[in-house]
Amino acid sequence: MPLVMRLPKLRGFKNPERVEFQAVNVATINALFPQGGSVSIDDMVKAGAARRGHLIKVLGNGDISVKVSVEAHAFSKSAEEKIAAAGGSTKTV
Repeated sequence: MPLVMRLPKLRGFKNPERVEFQAVNVATINALFPQGGSVSIDDMVKAGAARRGHLIKVLGNGDISVKVSVEAHAFSKSAEEKIAAAGGSTKTV
């Protein structure tokens, strides 16, 4: 039996330069930081929204009602729009 048929999980291409992010939703930021203010990567790790040492991407799932200044590795367009509409700002690290 050929090796490919014995080990089908080895088929295909795996990109060695793929970047994986941990997703943090806007609704999660709103729930964890109801007072608003400045939210850094370390603050999200301490609050339990992400793990230390991983890249963080803020996604636009949910609503935000507080003014926050969020610092993360990446943002989706909808997350940037929702944070700006609430009066906050975004900073890509």
